[in-house]
Amino acid sequence: MLDDIVTVFGGTGFLGRRIVGALRDAGATVRAASRHPERVAAPPGNDHGRVQAIAADVNDQPSVARALAGAQAAVNAVSLYVEGGRHTFRSVHVLAAGRVAAEAAASGVGRLVHVSGVGADPASRSPYIRSRGEGESAVLQEFPAATIIRPTVMVGPDDSFITTIAKLLRILPVYPMFGQGKTKLQPVYVEDVAAAIARILSSGEAPAGSYELAGPRVYSYAELVELIGRQVERRPMRLAVPFGVWHALAALAERLPAPPLTRNQVTLMAIDNVAAANVPGFAELKMTAHALDHLLPKILGRA
Repeated sequence: MLDDIVTVFGGTGFLGRRIVGALRDAGATVRAASRHPERVAAPPGNDHGRVQAIAADVNDQPSVARALAGAQAAVNAVSLYVEGGRHTFRSVHVLAAGRVAAEAAASGVGRLVHVSGVGADPASRSPYIRSRGEGESAVLQEFPAATIIRPTVMVGPDDSFITTIAKLLRILPVYPMFGQGKTKLQPVYVEDVAAAIARILSSGEAPAGSYELAGPRVYSYAELVELIGRQVERRPMRLAVPFGVWHALAALAERLPAPPLTRNQVTLMAIDNVAAANVPGFAELKMTAHALDHLLPKILGRA
């Protein structure tokens, strides 16, 4: 990868900024493309300006083309979890994903990595999951050789999953569970996902068409709450709340300017989030994913 230029769309996001760092460490010159380029901080020792901030909006074709001009590879790490205004699951995960792929092909980019999610399914009833599946199809239609990355729920020091559970455990006398807490989850360290993408782009070999990246252990939601509770030394009584009640609460919450919960998020918590056994993953990349119980002190700031 030495001397390659790689454009990372969503380069200031939770995953995107880690991808930028991993690619830089692999020797690439990285363009961190974002609607907020001022948020791109050059890491210490950014020799020869190898991390470059560039303004780009995946909804705007000319800015996408400018961000890709002269690049040898590209990563689309743009994602949306809560819809608002013109930013919908379809506009971001489908239309914008197809636009990035089409411009990458037109610009002569050699490799494209598209970040999707485990369980992406164009036939799903969930708008989020359906848009992820449709987005993969849109990308492959424009750039057939693209590599699709499907991570499970990603965790890290500034995530919105583990840290949120910990905050609630610290303040609530009774912790409301999603259903009976039986949903299966296989959390993956965000730095591992970024390192895997850098390895794929650094390899001289043709990568597999898709990878599902997950941590080494599957937990039930209840087991995760218990594990995090031990770490923060809080074990409030747990209350099973039916998903129907959560959907009703989310419907009310969605009326707020910044809803703390959406019906889409509730739907996702009812679906197992684990990697498929028959899809390439970390093992095929000769990588070992970090175990969550070893990561928790770092994630929760108690190292």
